[in-house]
Amino acid sequence: MNSRSVEILVGVFMALFILAMGFLVLKASNLTSLSGNSGYEVYAHFENIGGLRARAPVTAGGVRVGQVDRIEYDDETFQAKVTLSINDQYANFPLDTTASIYTAGLLGEQYIGLEPGAEEDVLMPDDEITLTQSALVLERLIGQVLLNR
Repeated sequence: MNSRSVEILVGVFMALFILAMGFLVLKASNLTSLSGNSGYEVYAHFENIGGLRARAPVTAGGVRVGQVDRIEYDDETFQAKVTLSINDQYANFPLDTTASIYTAGLLGEQYIGLEPGAEEDVLMPDDEITLTQSALVLERLIGQVLLNR
């Protein structure tokens, strides 16, 4: 092979490497989930959100049904107010749906899991999910174990 074809081959390899690294960065930062899906917003208050971030997945039964849009501190309830964007195709969650913060794996990202209830009325845009379970904070658990001996 002459030096010109080696240079072209190295250039193609480097371009593929840069594209792969860009994809990994987008995947790690959860920016690949930005889509034009229309959805409706519902709210949930949590005492502690742990490491939950905006754009975290919202799942039901292991299926992604939406994402976390915003996380704010509510001065009236002294809790974190989490805004969830639920895709329109999943617009039939009952009013007594439970929202819990889970961790994917031992050191994985946190996400919100929805567990539908049995109510016949469904969540509408701007409704609040009142049944919530906060994140499990490892430091708090260790402190409780150490202090309760």
